[in-house]
Amino acid sequence: MASMFKRMAGAARLNVATYEEVEADRGATWQAIVVAVVSSFAVTIGDFHTGDVDVLARFGLGLAGWISWVFFIWLVGVKMVPEPETRSDLGELIRTTGFASTPGLFRILGLIPFVGWLFVIAAWLWTLAAMVVAVRQALDYKSTPRAVFVCVLGFAANLLVIFFQLQLFRAATT
Repeated sequence: MASMFKRMAGAARLNVATYEEVEADRGATWQAIVVAVVSSFAVTIGDFHTGDVDVLARFGLGLAGWISWVFFIWLVGVKMVPEPETRSDLGELIRTTGFASTPGLFRILGLIPFVGWLFVIAAWLWTLAAMVVAVRQALDYKSTPRAVFVCVLGFAANLLVIFFQLQLFRAATT
């Protein structure tokens, strides 16, 4: 477990060596999934609003959002716009992006009255920066702008999935 927390700290510091380590360590897959699950839980709690009724569904949708984001990153980054050196699989992306979700833990600070939203925005931007580093390393990109493009495009596709999930959820509950 200490190794997991050390990796989380390295991922939060955007340490390239940490992302290379978890990319190569197949044994870190479950650690990365745990980080993503706990981060999704922190996001769910930190983004809680009075009147939220189905917190479990929001948690599930948040976790599904991470999974679909990873899939779209793989699709765009590996299949559509790879660099010549790009060699990656979903396992490597799960490991690196799972640890890149570490800054999402700070979204729990969204509960702080009046200023919590600032922490939410800062943690979201920090997570995006961590995702860029994770993707650059997992896909063996030399170009950070390409990693930014892949993350943003993957996130946009993810937002569409979330939008349709919400529409289906609303239709099912009305």
